[in-house]
Order: sequence, then C-alpha cells, then structure tokens
Amino acid sequence: MRPPLHRVLKWLVPGLRIKRWIALAFVSMGLIVIGALYAFGVDVARALYRAIPLASFGRNSLTIALIAAGLSGFSLSLVQLVRSVARALAPGVTEKPSALIYRRRILDRGPKVVAVGGGTGLSTLLRGLKQMTSNITAVVTVMDDGGSSGRLRRQVDVLPPGDVRNCLLALADDEERLSNYFQYRLTAPEELAGHALGNLLLVGLEQATGSFDRAVEAMSHVLKIRGRVLPATLDNAQLSATMDDGFVVTGESRIVSDPRRIKHMALLPNRVSPHAMVLEAINEADLILLGPGSLFTSLIPNLLIDGVAAAIEEAAAEKMLVANLMTQHGETDSLTLGAHLRILNEYIRLSRFDHLLVNSEIPSSDFLTKYRHEEAEPVVDDLEDPNEFGLIAIREDLLGTAKWAGKETVKHDPEKLARAIAKHTQAFAQHRRSSDTEDAAS
Repeated sequence: MRPPLHRVLKWLVPGLRIKRWIALAFVSMGLIVIGALYAFGVDVARALYRAIPLASFGRNSLTIALIAAGLSGFSLSLVQLVRSVARALAPGVTEKPSALIYRRRILDRGPKVVAVGGGTGLSTLLRGLKQMTSNITAVVTVMDDGGSSGRLRRQVDVLPPGDVRNCLLALADDEERLSNYFQYRLTAPEELAGHALGNLLLVGLEQATGSFDRAVEAMSHVLKIRGRVLPATLDNAQLSATMDDGFVVTGESRIVSDPRRIKHMALLPNRVSPHAMVLEAINEADLILLGPGSLFTSLIPNLLIDGVAAAIEEAAAEKMLVANLMTQHGETDSLTLGAHLRILNEYIRLSRFDHLLVNSEIPSSDFLTKYRHEEAEPVVDDLEDPNEFGLIAIREDLLGTAKWAGKETVKHDPEKLARAIAKHTQAFAQHRRSSDTEDAAS
C-alpha cells in the first residue's frame, strides 16, 4: 500500500498553485511546534525523556516514527481537504479531484482554438486537443446525406447529426463509456433500424428545443464536453460537384461514389449563411486549425459557406493546416500533398496560413496491403521547402490506428497530433508563458 505522503505528490502539477499552500502549511506547522516548545520550556522535554527511558537508538527510531506518522497524517488531511472542497464545488463530477483542479486551472486557461472540418478527422483531432485546452470550438460540416444522417434528413427534415454527434463524443469527459451508448445502432423495425442512438437523441432534442443549435448545446451539457461544437450553418444545404466532364452531381453520397474526378465544388442553394457564432469564434481565436478530413466533403464544404473562408483569412489568429494521411477512393485518388494544397487554395488563400503539419511515418506493409484493396494509399509528400504557399512545413510521426466499422484503420494518433500542435504553435507557447507569469505574480 502506498504511504499517505505519496498521495499528496500527484497534486504537485505545475500551475495548480497547490505547492505553495502545502509549503505554507508545513512551515506553519513548524512554527506552531517551535512556539509550543518555547512556551513549555525544557522541563517538559526532560519529563518526556524520563517517562520514556529508551537507549539512543530506540529514541532516534521513535523520533523518526513519530515524525513520519505526523507528516503522513498531515499530508493525508490536506489531500482529503482538497477532495472535499472539490466535490463540494462540483458534486456531479466523478473525475478525481486532482484532475478536476488541473482541468479548471490549466485547461480552462488554454488558448482559444477553432478546429474546422468534419468526419472522423475532426473528431480525432478534438480527442487529443481536449487534453491541452478546454477553449475549443469545433466547426462541423452538416452536408452529409448518407447513412443514418441522410435518412433522418429526408424523413424528418433535420440537419444531418452524425458528424456533430462524433465531435460531441470526442470532447466528452467520459467518451469511452458514453460512446458505447451514443454510437449504438438500433435493431428495430425498418423506420428505426440502423439509426445511431446519438442521432435520434439530437433529433429529439431539436424538436424539444426548437432548433438544431440549441439541441447541440443541450447535448453538450448532457455529455459535459470540454469546449463547444457548432454546426457550420443552420441552413439545409446540399453539396454539388462539377466533374471533369462537366456533369454536375448533387449530394455528398453520390459525389463520393462517382468514379469521375471532381473539378469544382459548390453548394445548393448558392448562398448559405454561416452560423453567427462560427464567425465570432474565428474572430476571437488564438489558433485556427483546418483539417484533417476529407478534402471535398469535410473541409471544402465549410469554406463554401458565405464569409467563413474570408473570416479565416482575415483573422489575427495563428493558422495551421493538418495534412491527411491517406488518399480517399472516389475523392482524392492518386492526389499528392501538393495537389491537395493546390485544390484547397482555390477555396481559401493558403498564403494566410502559417504552418502545415505533415505525417512523416509510413504505415506498416500489412496496412498498406489492406488499403490497396480499397484503392487508397498514403498521401505522397512532394512539397518542396520553401513552397509556393509560404507554409512552414512541420514533419513529425503522427501515425496511429483505430477501429472503424469493425476493422483496424490508419488514423492520426490523437495524442501525437495534439502534442505536435502544442509544440509548434505560438498560441500554446504564449499561453504557457502568460500562465507562468500569472502564477509567479500571485
């Protein structure tokens, strides 16, 4: 069993402002002891020596034991005191008080980060980012028309909830436990069969609250998410793609399944209004992240909404692109990193971005074999330094794996991705410095 003194060590995390109070408590206890000895004088000490007649070794051992017991009891009392206060302040929170205090004091003071995208790429990014800051705004595309989201969109006339649901879960405090419930697919009559429970909950909350954004906000409270999730628009819009032969395909699911190469993307209707809070978040951000995510169906759709691309370009925030790991069959077959960027540059000026984060690790041969069967391959890094966009390319091992649809797939590792972002951006460095300055001043 660990001694009680060990339990106090986990509180000694930089920035929590716990160490100074522990030190003050020990100094104060020492002053009390000195004061008591001075008040009672040496006669009391002589009486103790006579009452417990021990040899020198025994006396030293007893002294050490008493001091150790006193320190252990004192440190245990401090831990229990902080635990009691933390639980009183947040009675509904099940996380450890040390984690609660860390989140409240460190993560809540983190930089304001806006992450723009959709699909599994955005949820993967958020999963790691929430360990670095709680000031996250996820801007999520709502153009999906396939699967459970597409069915609900057609049958109930709602915005597709799937990508929003995944981002809410990624930011949830207890994602692992809640994911089992909210990702569960119903076995039911045809009208409900295959729907994700989280999708149905969002639809129900929309009807109960009167709008999709209020439904997202209500579910955010239920899941106790770190940050917030915003649909890029509240308009019911469709994706439209002009193919290389001039044919126009409407609907995300049809675009992805069409074998022809995509020439240009648009929205129907042509003018789609942004969610007002999206533009506000972009304007107030310290750091804006674009990607990872499907080029044509996750990233570009957000940039087609009126004012979003312009707001990102003009924002004073630091800006970073996160490159995709793999090509996507039906969208980006054989496209290199440079080709990805040139296409994206048609919808937003990449010269306004500061950094490009690129994975430097190659998946194992087993994974490459599996992906070849799906006609996908790693995105070839053909970008030169310096490059035509003026981006500072950062190459690091970002590779990870995750289970998706019952099989192991190549994904960005959430922790590697978040650490690389925090390491290479001034937004996180400045907040670390300001937090240190604030701690020193107080």
